[in-house]
Amino acid sequence: MAQLRQDVEPERAGLDAGALERLDRHFAGHVDAGRLPGFLVSVARGGRVAHLTTYGLRDVAAGLPVEADTLWRIYSMTKPVTAVAVLLLAEEGRLSLDDPLERHLPAFADPRVHVGGSGPGVRTRPAAGPILVRHLLTHTAGLTFGFYHRHPVDALYREAGLEYSVPPDKDLAETVGLYARLPLQFDPGTQWNYSVASNVLGRVVEVVSGQPLDRFFAERILGPLGMADTGFHLGPGQAPRLAELYGETDTGGIEPVPGLPVHGRPRFLSGSGGLVSSAHDFHRFMELLRRGGELDGVRLLAPRTLALMTRNQLPGGATIASFGAPVHREPGNDGLGFGFNVSVVTDPARTLAPSHLGTYGWTGVATTAFWVDPVHDLTVQFMTQVRPKRLKVFPELRRLVHEAVTD
Repeated sequence: MAQLRQDVEPERAGLDAGALERLDRHFAGHVDAGRLPGFLVSVARGGRVAHLTTYGLRDVAAGLPVEADTLWRIYSMTKPVTAVAVLLLAEEGRLSLDDPLERHLPAFADPRVHVGGSGPGVRTRPAAGPILVRHLLTHTAGLTFGFYHRHPVDALYREAGLEYSVPPDKDLAETVGLYARLPLQFDPGTQWNYSVASNVLGRVVEVVSGQPLDRFFAERILGPLGMADTGFHLGPGQAPRLAELYGETDTGGIEPVPGLPVHGRPRFLSGSGGLVSSAHDFHRFMELLRRGGELDGVRLLAPRTLALMTRNQLPGGATIASFGAPVHREPGNDGLGFGFNVSVVTDPARTLAPSHLGTYGWTGVATTAFWVDPVHDLTVQFMTQVRPKRLKVFPELRRLVHEAVTD
């Protein structure tokens, strides 16, 4: 077990210690007001951790504090790890990003697109083209989530038992088979819609590699990077360090809610949101990205591949707001493009919080977040465990970190 540690003073890393103290006080205020149980935040410059704070509790009922080695359900911050897995296989020539998905998963042959109706009366037409692997990496495949409640296809997902993407009695192969039987919202490559695509990618990794997703991750990514506290379930002795999951109440407080099952190997291995990790481990993953695919002498991806992953891949320089399905056409997405399972800042003036061109990262549904800022050689992570209703942490975090950068 390794712990993340601060290894340089803020001033020597070009950061304002007073501004970082304001950041800590701001989020401590959320904890003291009962909006968060506790948190961990780290800020690193050039790979050296210049700020590391833990505050509050990882388990409110038991009175256990957040510590540097606390384990967190990172949910959708799993997606960039899945992207790295796919890109590893692409570099080895075992798949191409332009492969039709049906080459690896035949159930996706002849996809159909929703044109009207719902339930038994749904009407579809043949898709204009196949789903490609790159469509899955960029969330432009036409897939969706059942919990959106914005489109008739969302309802079809719910009717299939997929409101939260994962039927309780099915494994990854069976679940992806359910996705394949449902119509697409739109022709592949013609819109952006955040979706179950990374679960499909996880199944592609299994089929192409001949290994279960957890074994591939462990042998090809997590083990080589020294991420011993990251996986789809807890190992011996890890359970006491896991943070409890909370949900935001209607009154702005928090209450315990069921979390991703991680106390034994799950039947469903989710490339979309299944990992547990620590601050130490996720710092190492961010370092792999920041350093262009290499860390401590271990190269997983070529620099050109990592650059492709972290560059806007939406056609014509489109943004999530301009190219996205209606549910995503929000002001905060005006300045964001999308790479391979990471958002990418394309217009800093149009984001909700201060950002720099080319900054990339992602968040998790339990209010975890990370980003890499190539302009200032900066990496940031924030860990807590609250499924929010109205709480918005990410813009506040961006602003407060931005204020701390002095050069």
